[in-house]
Amino acid sequence: MKKESKVILGYKVERPFIISGPCGAETEEQVIETALELAKQPIHLMRAGIWKPRTRPNAFQGAGEVALEWVKQASKLTGIPVTVEVSNHKHVEAALKAGIDVLWIGARTTVNPFTVQEIADSLHGVDIPIMIKNPVNPDLELWIGAIERIAKAGIKNIAVIHRGFSSYEKTIYRNRPNWEIPIEFMRRMPEIPIICDPSHICGKRELLLAVSQVAMDLNYDGLMIESHNNPDKALSDAKQQITPLQLGELLGKLICRSTSIDDILTLRMIEGLREKMDKIDFDILDLISKRMDIAKAIGQYKKENNITILQAERWDEVVQNRMLTGLEKELDKDFVKKLFEIIHQESINQQTIIMNADTNEIKSTNS
Repeated sequence: MKKESKVILGYKVERPFIISGPCGAETEEQVIETALELAKQPIHLMRAGIWKPRTRPNAFQGAGEVALEWVKQASKLTGIPVTVEVSNHKHVEAALKAGIDVLWIGARTTVNPFTVQEIADSLHGVDIPIMIKNPVNPDLELWIGAIERIAKAGIKNIAVIHRGFSSYEKTIYRNRPNWEIPIEFMRRMPEIPIICDPSHICGKRELLLAVSQVAMDLNYDGLMIESHNNPDKALSDAKQQITPLQLGELLGKLICRSTSIDDILTLRMIEGLREKMDKIDFDILDLISKRMDIAKAIGQYKKENNITILQAERWDEVVQNRMLTGLEKELDKDFVKKLFEIIHQESINQQTIIMNADTNEIKSTNS
């Protein structure tokens, strides 16, 4: 892996910043053994779940506060800083008292502004790095809101963790990555380091390398990957955990590309292609604008002849035709379908304005 130095959570490290450790701290022996094996790998921070907010009440809930001592002992033996998840002010107080180096706020907590505020209030006057996972639902504003609450408490070293989003639909992932959301996050808050959690996105170890590589190619700052001294016997999330040795093998296969371009010829080639892409983007916008003008004209004819806006058979014909054409042009059919659904919805919006123009004028006059 080609590495670049960067300050993450107050630590100056070579990218990627690697966090690893068991999903749950089960026994002192398990935590210590996993830590000693992790010390042989290039990791920067060891994680362990002390309190586990599980979906079902009979699932392993974590060993609780006693496990903080195991984690700190592991840190002393290896010299690796440690991080634990906190879900309320009592967790924060216990973790701070135990001398935990970094705290993280989980997805089930981030989704609740009241709980995040409670944690933020308990952090006033404390200088400790905080990581914030995305909420379970795909809501970027909720994620950013959690960051703002923690920042207002005076916390300066903040990073976020992308762990995927819950979905009713069954996919190959445990939690759908929805890459467009973290990409938009990076655009809006480029100063905040972002770490990918492939373990919770994948739900199974076979997909870890592929998702980790996508994160690196998207310029993520690091990875949080769950590891266990005996993954198959883990009390929680066994299928997504790997051994420390397997972690080392995975990291060895990762391609960590540079974010900068030193070769002048390569830079000029890329800039030339970007200029062409920019021109095409403006051409696309111009064509969409012309398409909307036609949609408005159709809307006017529909209004004058008392015809409904939506013609379901016509719309289905458009979708099927465009997807076939897209396939011929080597475009993914789902991408084409989503693209034309967005365009179609805007056409409906424009025609709705025309259909209700008289009603809007009456309302404006009455007001």
